[in-house]
Amino acid sequence: MSGAGPAVAVTACLAAVGLLGGCGGQSDPLAKRAERGHDLIVTNGCGSCHRIGGVERANGDVGPSLTEFQSKPQIAGRLPNNPDEVVRWLLNPQAIDPPTLMPNLGLTPEQARDIANYLYTQ
Repeated sequence: MSGAGPAVAVTACLAAVGLLGGCGGQSDPLAKRAERGHDLIVTNGCGSCHRIGGVERANGDVGPSLTEFQSKPQIAGRLPNNPDEVVRWLLNPQAIDPPTLMPNLGLTPEQARDIANYLYTQ
């Protein structure tokens, strides 16, 4: 992908791991996945610890800001920022960083993909 900008690289990466559910005429378009991710962020209270673009009252400062998420080079200061690693982190943060304050939210892999999808669209 030499010469491609960051947004193109992220889009290609999302497509590769199936986060762009709307490609090829499938019934689960990107907007719907992002909407579900937004709703999961709200219902799981992620905004009480994080600032998150497009989420009302998501102005926490315990965890890192998740605004402009796709431009951040790492997740939790440990993992490269790519969709597979975001999902891995969301599914079990303590397995990656045992003393982290990030709780295990009990997400399914699909829910973690939806949240990752939302974060990459902001």
